[in-house]
Amino acid sequence: MRAFTMLLLLLLSHVFAQQPYPPTIDHPPPAWFVDVASKAGITVRNVNGSVDSKRYIIEATGSGVAIVDYDRDGWPDIFLVNGTTLPGDSANPKEKPTSHLFHNNHDGTFTDVTARAGLASIGWGQGVCVGDYDNDGFDDLYVTGYGKNRLFHNQGNGTFKEVAEQAGVAGTGKEWGTGCAFVDYDRDGKLDLVVANYVHFDLATTPKPGAGVSCMWKGAPVMCGPRGLPSAPNVIYHNLGDGKFEDVSKSSGFERTNGHYCFSVTTIDYNDDGWPDIYVACDSTPSILYRNNHDGTFTDVAADSGVAYNEDGREQAGMGSASADYDGDGYPDLFKTNFSDDTSTLYHANGDGTFTDATFQAGLGINTDALGWGVMFADVDNNGWPDLLVVNGHVYPEVDSAKLGSFYREPRFLYYNLGNGKFRDISKTSGPALAERHSGRGLAIADLFNDGRIEAVVNNLSDDPTLLINLAKSQNHWLGLHLVGTTSNRDAIGARVTLHSATRLWVDEVRSGSSYNSSSDLRLHFGLGTETQLKDIQVRWPNGLTELFDPPSTPDLIFELTEGKGHPSRY
Repeated sequence: MRAFTMLLLLLLSHVFAQQPYPPTIDHPPPAWFVDVASKAGITVRNVNGSVDSKRYIIEATGSGVAIVDYDRDGWPDIFLVNGTTLPGDSANPKEKPTSHLFHNNHDGTFTDVTARAGLASIGWGQGVCVGDYDNDGFDDLYVTGYGKNRLFHNQGNGTFKEVAEQAGVAGTGKEWGTGCAFVDYDRDGKLDLVVANYVHFDLATTPKPGAGVSCMWKGAPVMCGPRGLPSAPNVIYHNLGDGKFEDVSKSSGFERTNGHYCFSVTTIDYNDDGWPDIYVACDSTPSILYRNNHDGTFTDVAADSGVAYNEDGREQAGMGSASADYDGDGYPDLFKTNFSDDTSTLYHANGDGTFTDATFQAGLGINTDALGWGVMFADVDNNGWPDLLVVNGHVYPEVDSAKLGSFYREPRFLYYNLGNGKFRDISKTSGPALAERHSGRGLAIADLFNDGRIEAVVNNLSDDPTLLINLAKSQNHWLGLHLVGTTSNRDAIGARVTLHSATRLWVDEVRSGSSYNSSSDLRLHFGLGTETQLKDIQVRWPNGLTELFDPPSTPDLIFELTEGKGHPSRY
């Protein structure tokens, strides 16, 4: 076997001797989640208008969370988006709310470095995505919101500078930005930017609760929207390569799909042609799947591909979305969370560019009283089959007082992948942190402590955040991969990785954004089960070229794969 120096990023044997929050045999696998946010120092409170009374829809949709190794020390850090208050709120905080950056101290704790990093920024933040848009080796942050969006350029010295206006990505301030994702849609080596928009929102003209048909729910007066409010078109910016972007929404065809109220953005090469496509979950309207036409244009093919509606042909109120190959057939699938009195939706990729609604077949047509938001596929016990972690919470506080069949604060769900195309709800037996009730919104996942376990960070509406740690001990193996592009964009966003063993394969893609207006660790994590030896690692880089890399001699490591240092692919 060739020397593996170009693959080795973090052989962190010392981590296991100093493992924060070590798993124990006291908790049977697959999962026992506890919340350690307070102990870890993640204590900032999310502010989105009034706590107990939501007069306007802007107060109810909450904020995202991002995982970003902003200082390149190999330990993922946490960025929590924050909102603000409305004029006249009786319980305005003493200090103006701001988003917060928490530095990973490598010992299970985090330090709030917001002010030091130059990220104290007042405004109604909504979503966030991570990407090194200028290929300088340091990941940047894009924050959407009500009002103008913000682009924080990482200056490489632990600080950021807000550059949205000069970069051309601030927006007009009239659109309410929600989900976003960096993606190199034209494969020129520079990250472009996709921004989903919800509505054109104006406090001065938005009706009060109960003032119209779209301001009632189950007979109770509630805040108005999104129906009845003017929709806002999605936006795509092309990276010009000099720190500036060009709005190509019209020429790319993005503006042809209008009349939607959009939230999360998940990039996925759904037809396996080597060009990234874009899935957008939309509220109260059909979802969107922008097919990349390879010439700078996109076509919405959601209806033809089977991901615009559910199996009954009905539009849903989509909130969050995620992608993974849940059944090991080599094709990434899609999952979408929806409003209450409905199921979430699992779309199975058929391998021919179409999807089938497999929600009930997979055992996921349950928990219809919950309103889902953030969602990610996460292999919680490293058995090789990605599970589903979902955070929930209603938008109407009135559901409690008026007893409308749901709860404002709801538990989280963990759907365990049985490895046969089906899932089982194990939420009630997987630890106290899943049973705790919050009005959850943004969710991002990462191996925060580089020990092979996946942690989850949740941004809870008008509440403190949650940091979920799995204390159940597992003997299964895992592999972490950090991809570095050279000809492609440096983050390798859009790359597809395939692991081959003697008996099966694993597939995943590097993506910015996803979940609910959030962005997870750009490193890929694969649970391997009992496998200790892979045949090879195949990477199709964002520029379309494919390489093979020799696997490590032993698993349970995090490796760096650098574009141009592999072998020609034989597949």
